[in-house]
Amino acid sequence: MTDVLTLTSPRSDLPVRRTAPSLPLLVGLEIRKSLSTRSGKALAVAATLLGPAAAVIASASSDEDLGSVTGPLSVMGLLTGYLLISLGVLSTAGEWSHRTVQTTYLLVPHRGRVLATKAVAVALIGAALAALSTALTAGVLATMVDGVSWDGAGQAVGVVVAAGAAFAVIGAGVGAALANTPGALTGLYLVLLGVMPVLSNSKPELAEDLDPANAVLHLGMGEQGTQPIVVIAGWVVVSTVAGWVLTHRRAVS
Repeated sequence: MTDVLTLTSPRSDLPVRRTAPSLPLLVGLEIRKSLSTRSGKALAVAATLLGPAAAVIASASSDEDLGSVTGPLSVMGLLTGYLLISLGVLSTAGEWSHRTVQTTYLLVPHRGRVLATKAVAVALIGAALAALSTALTAGVLATMVDGVSWDGAGQAVGVVVAAGAAFAVIGAGVGAALANTPGALTGLYLVLLGVMPVLSNSKPELAEDLDPANAVLHLGMGEQGTQPIVVIAGWVVVSTVAGWVLTHRRAVS
């Protein structure tokens, strides 16, 4: 008596389980990582409260008629954006400064995917913190300032939220490009808070084409046109591309 073996082809209709973590999972991990450190928590709190605190001080110390809330909302939102730059820098350059980048690339051995995940994560954090800070600032203005116009407030809030996301991504891109936290922070703040104001005084036409802070203020106060949008988008694209290129060329040691 003989046994007959029947060979069957493997089924192709069965779902294949992915071994790599999904992008939403990685984004969630990056968000928790950014907000789990003491520096990340401190920056998140500072970014949330700086604008409202400045609004309280300005409202209490000035008797001038504001006219519209768009100016204060834009200025206070810009302060938040400046702090969110640091959060973005820490998310990328901090990995190299603290020697945790090796572990990150061992878990996810695709540098482009890691950078994309970090960009999405800091953009979400930046937008959320900017929205919360702006809501608190609006509450301060509604409580402490009488007779102010709220026309255009919706656009100002939208601009501030988008700027919060953009500034955080800019910080992440520059941090990835330089791979050095002090260097990235010093360079960015020197350019934004030192070079750009000097350029605005000496060559205002050129500053209008380069300064993202002016672009945020113009958009927040209702200026129409694409130039401010192009300026902010240019900073995001250039910093992100620089971070991507230099990260792929850098050896992990």
